[in-house]
Amino acid sequence: MLKISSKSVEKMMPQDRLYSLRSLDTPMAGKILAFWLMGIGLLFFIILFFPWQQNIRGNGKVTALSPSNRPQTIETIIAGRIQRWNVREGQLVKKGDTIAVISEVKEKYFDPQFLVRLRQIIDSKESSLNSKDQKAQALRRQITALKEGMRTKINQAKAKLEAERVRFNNAKNQFDRNKKLFEAGNIPLTKYQDIEYKYQGAEADFTNAEIEIDRVEAEYLDKINKAESDLNNTLAEQFDTEADIAKLRNELVNMEIRSQQYFILAPQNGFVVKATQAGIGETIKEGDPVCTIMPQSDDIAVEMFVKAMDVPLISKGRKVRIEFDGFPALQFSGWPSVSVGSFGGTVEVIDYVNTKPGEFRILVIPDKEDEKWPKQIRNGSGTQGWVMLDDVPVWYEIWRQLNGFPPSLYEEPLEDSLEKIEKTKSQSTISEKK
Repeated sequence: MLKISSKSVEKMMPQDRLYSLRSLDTPMAGKILAFWLMGIGLLFFIILFFPWQQNIRGNGKVTALSPSNRPQTIETIIAGRIQRWNVREGQLVKKGDTIAVISEVKEKYFDPQFLVRLRQIIDSKESSLNSKDQKAQALRRQITALKEGMRTKINQAKAKLEAERVRFNNAKNQFDRNKKLFEAGNIPLTKYQDIEYKYQGAEADFTNAEIEIDRVEAEYLDKINKAESDLNNTLAEQFDTEADIAKLRNELVNMEIRSQQYFILAPQNGFVVKATQAGIGETIKEGDPVCTIMPQSDDIAVEMFVKAMDVPLISKGRKVRIEFDGFPALQFSGWPSVSVGSFGGTVEVIDYVNTKPGEFRILVIPDKEDEKWPKQIRNGSGTQGWVMLDDVPVWYEIWRQLNGFPPSLYEEPLEDSLEKIEKTKSQSTISEKK
């Protein structure tokens, strides 16, 4: 109705009794819907300017930061046959506890008295070595005595030679004088012949004295050479015996160490997770795994894998929010302050090479300033994590996600900034030197 007239007929004909008039009026539900839509739109518009903390998402699993605290396989060093199991799966073992006992499978080591017999052989060889050493010392003394005897005999022969030379010279002088007398007819022939005979005897004795020196020297040199030859042979036998003893001792030590390998020991405190060999009498080779041990340690970390395009934005010390499998959580990745059930961590290690094609591994440790991680988590449990970056408006994050752009980084990672500072310092130092 246009309500041009001053007189109203609404009292005479109520509007709600006429369908045509009722259809012209705006329904109350439409007004409420419009009101809510306007409110929601206004709220969404306001939310677009809220701060949103960018993050990098990655999946991974629980592990240990130190390699020594990760699950390790216990292997046998020698081949053998399982004789006895001393543990069961899930049992806590201490360092040095015997996990299993094996027995020999090589015929060379079947003799249970092998070590005793080997020590007896070594003792016999050592006794033989002592005898050869004593023989060598005796030969050295004999050589020394022969050299002293040769020196004495030669001195005696030289003294005798000197005496024979004097005697020969006297006989020669006497012979020369008597020869002149004989030629002059002053002495008889018999006397001259007697003097000549003595002269020839003295000459022969002098020659024999000279020969005696060479004979004594040759005789003693022959004895000395023979003694030295015996000494060299004895020394060679002694060296061979020492080599044999060294080999036997090496074999003895190897056997003693091998005998210790019959007992497979726990390398550190931990839980027996899985026995890879079963039963009694099963044969195993060198290097075959026997069981797996999970070390008992509080050292825990999360191994996360992130995309290669996001790695340059991550630096050591970045905050991380983590969800563990089996622990209910409600995570608002952009608003970590309102998240429930997630736990805090910090980036400790960033790999320098990709672990998977297009993915890099990072290690996250518990954040000391945040809630402690639950003790119930087990090594190998799955995780989801978010490496927290800087704050941006919500509208920017929506725009980035729709376009597939990587997260923005307003501040350089700490490692990159330190490298740039060091590079600047080095350049300034070079310029100052110039």
